Amino acid sequence: MKLIPSFSVDHAAIVPGIFISRTDTVGDSVITTYDIRLTRPNKEPAVDAAAMHSLEHLIATYLRNHPDWKDEVIYWGPMGCLTGFYLILKGSRSSREIYDLIAGAFKEVDKAQTVPGTSPENCGHYLLHDLEMAKWYASGFVRYLSENRGDDRIFEYPKTERPMTDDGHHFFDS
Repeated sequence: MKLIPSFSVDHAAIVPGIFISRTDTVGDSVITTYDIRLTRPNKEPAVDAAAMHSLEHLIATYLRNHPDWKDEVIYWGPMGCLTGFYLILKGSRSSREIYDLIAGAFKEVDKAQTVPGTSPENCGHYLLHDLEMAKWYASGFVRYLSENRGDDRIFEYPKTERPMTDDGHHFFDS
């Protein structure tokens, strides 16, 4: 099978940041998937599952209610590896163009008194939430983004060059 593009990102070199994962054309529309990476894969612990779940609820609520962005949001959800989130937006904007939106979303987490949608009727695992840990991760990410705003590495994926075998397979996939 062909290696999917998200697996071609050099996970040994990626740092937390805001990255374009892919851009797709669907009919006449362009949609962009962003990788919002909170921790360094395989070098820092994954985000605590309960905190990740709370961040998912809090930030999805923020994005889908944001007066300037709510009509652009298609999806916000966690990565399976628990090192970040995927955001899918209508249109094509650079990572830098959504910096303020992402920083603002994570800043809003600190103001939360509760996590929205955490009743058994609203959530598939309503007991798996941790607001205080969500605030801790969010404030750390906001601080990191602020300190590194001028660093291109938080906006551009590191790519891995994978050697090819004689029969055309990527070496790691053969």
